Amino acid sequence: MRIGLLGTGNVARALAGGWRAAGHDVVLGSRSPDVRGAEGELEGFVVVGLGGAAAHGDVLVNATPGTASMSVLTEIGAPALAGKVLVDIGVGFTERMELSHPNYSLSEEIQAAFPDTHVVKTLATVDSVVMTDPGSLAEAGTIFLSGDDAVAKRTTRRLLGDLGWPDASQLDLGGIVTARGQEHAAYLFMGVAESIGTYGFSFKVVRPRAV
Repeated sequence: MRIGLLGTGNVARALAGGWRAAGHDVVLGSRSPDVRGAEGELEGFVVVGLGGAAAHGDVLVNATPGTASMSVLTEIGAPALAGKVLVDIGVGFTERMELSHPNYSLSEEIQAAFPDTHVVKTLATVDSVVMTDPGSLAEAGTIFLSGDDAVAKRTTRRLLGDLGWPDASQLDLGGIVTARGQEHAAYLFMGVAESIGTYGFSFKVVRPRAV
């Protein structure tokens, strides 16, 4: 599958490496591809402009900071995003470390602004290491999906599987409105990380015993 990742940071690089290892054709999109592509941390990755990444990908992945995502997507433009699956990982924080979308979610804002794009929220509740190496956990965690388009979610589920998340560890929360829960879990995530001294963990949904 052809995947265009928007962003060149830790998350984008981790995902690009994971999906490339699984056999996908992956590029990273940057506003400054000539500058970023020459940096050592991106050695071995294909870095193109944002428009080039959008054109390349059957699936696009928003791995930009949540406060910059709308600007990046608007720059690319609705026509280039139409019909695409957009996997949104972003969570926005202000300079005061407050959620930029306290009463809704970034994913909802993206979906409303680009109605012809199929937005799926996932991977927002784990760090970049666990995203691509869930086997590093002592036991299986739970990864969540939110989105309105069933086909887009099936595509996303396959890509999660390629990163090592088995189907049993993937929990579909429902429509894009449920992305609020994933993004707003950021405060809980940071609290747990501070308490246990690592970001390398995952939440897990434990079901009740069968009666």
